[in-house]
Amino acid sequence: MICTDFCYDSGVIHRDLSSQIRHAATWAPSVTLTGPRQSGKTTLCRSIFSEHPYRSLEAPDERMFATEDPRGFLAQFPAGAVLDEVQQAPDLLSYLQGIIDADPAPGRWILTGSRNLALLESVSQSLAGRTAMHLLLPLSWDEARRFPTCPASLDEAVFTGGYPRILDRALSPSDWLRSYVATYLERDVRSIRRVGDLSAFQRFVELCAGRTAQLLNYSSLADDCGISQPTAKAWFSILEAGYVAFHLPPFHAKLRQRLVKMPKLYFFDSGLACWLLGIREPSQLRTHPLRGALFETWVVSEVLKHRTNQGRGAGGLSFYRDSRGRELDLVVGAPRRLTLIEAKSSATPKGSLLARAQRVRQRIAGAGPVSELAVVYGGDRVQNRSHGRFVPWRMVRSAAPPRIPPTVRVFAAGEPVAKATVAAIPVGGACVTAETDSRGRATLRLNDQGRPVRVLVASDGFASHAEREWVPDERILHVQLDSRPGGGSRIVEHAAPGSPLDFALAGRSVLVNPTEGERATIPARRRGALRAPALQLRVVKVAGGAALLEYARTEVPGGAGALPDRSAQ
Repeated sequence: MICTDFCYDSGVIHRDLSSQIRHAATWAPSVTLTGPRQSGKTTLCRSIFSEHPYRSLEAPDERMFATEDPRGFLAQFPAGAVLDEVQQAPDLLSYLQGIIDADPAPGRWILTGSRNLALLESVSQSLAGRTAMHLLLPLSWDEARRFPTCPASLDEAVFTGGYPRILDRALSPSDWLRSYVATYLERDVRSIRRVGDLSAFQRFVELCAGRTAQLLNYSSLADDCGISQPTAKAWFSILEAGYVAFHLPPFHAKLRQRLVKMPKLYFFDSGLACWLLGIREPSQLRTHPLRGALFETWVVSEVLKHRTNQGRGAGGLSFYRDSRGRELDLVVGAPRRLTLIEAKSSATPKGSLLARAQRVRQRIAGAGPVSELAVVYGGDRVQNRSHGRFVPWRMVRSAAPPRIPPTVRVFAAGEPVAKATVAAIPVGGACVTAETDSRGRATLRLNDQGRPVRVLVASDGFASHAEREWVPDERILHVQLDSRPGGGSRIVEHAAPGSPLDFALAGRSVLVNPTEGERATIPARRRGALRAPALQLRVVKVAGGAALLEYARTEVPGGAGALPDRSAQ
């Protein structure tokens, strides 16, 4: 289960919601981050707001202090703080309201919580208009690929799910999820609502997993679990409060046809659904009767995560089903357009799948123009056909808006690198370059985001990086650069075989042949009392009319300036 395309530093990956959190802290006095337990809320907040004091109200002594003396507790933090699991002391927010009103400086207070209902009720009563609300779900597929150990196949991706600790520590999903479910039942369920029979509740959760990607029929759930229908509704609200499951509403519009009015049930994490169904190995998914439903769950949750991380939430997501059995897994609404998505785990792109979706497209044409029709399937190739397109599961992010342009993010020791040069080289095409901004982000202008490109990255003060293959529609590329004191790397365009590269480096003219492994020495130069040291230069890669070079001072003590052989990149 090894994936080689990643950017991972000290156990912390970049989360796609980070930019939304940072932006909220520029205008809102407080930022509230909710989400399921172990989705990475604490790690994200502490990495973004590392200068803020941190307190967790999970600790009994801190919770007692905050509950018994809220004014004294908050007085410890005149400049604000990160307060974790604030639903443990809901009355604290009433006192925080007065502090924010007295000093509404943005970004002072960062709050996190793991229970939807309890936290939202407290926030809506005390901090309405004073806090920016955001939701951090388990890892998206794009984020999961930033770990050294990430799923290599579709079955592994569905089986593993997206809880960060599993990938961070390369744990067995079955072992970790067993403990997660036990903790959820013993702690969160009891604290959200009194459930007298925990074994019956666990049976209810397992029955819900067996109905993922199906209509949410409370009467059927109640009968199978041996409980009343009101109890089934109350228990499902607990799953929603803990961000375990959610309901997807049916598509509705002023159409002259009978549409199903019952919502569908989905789990936020396909790995958790697999564990509840007794699936203990990825290989079991190949012949499992719910393989299609679990893949659909994975696709729908991926679209939801993508939209949530872009600050759009679940609004506009629905499914289509009419009284004649015509159905479509996902309808993504946007101003003046609709995107239709079907999820099929088959590795073969069959035209009949698009034909079925096309019939639904014709039925809902009166509700608004359909901008795109896509089938996310279990294969590996993009296929554009006359009525729609087949999207490989690895590119699920590209199936639904908002579409993200080809983006490369460059970091060093976890910090963004500005003014790095990024070159993307399509197969048989010329290179396209861009420069990273202050957030280490470079946006490339590529004609086809679904085809692989080679990527070169260079920056003064850092070693170079060469990515053999990157498909922009599949993920944002995260690159980690190594520091090179006294040296760096450079990308030179218009490299042609047999024609020497002529460019300026450190104020000196350089002439070198564009051949991989070629080396050159730039002599030291004295200008008045200043002496510029000699530089050693080497050509690392040449592709698509671009040459990637590295350079280092030859006088660096201890040999730090020596250029390593990187031709294997």
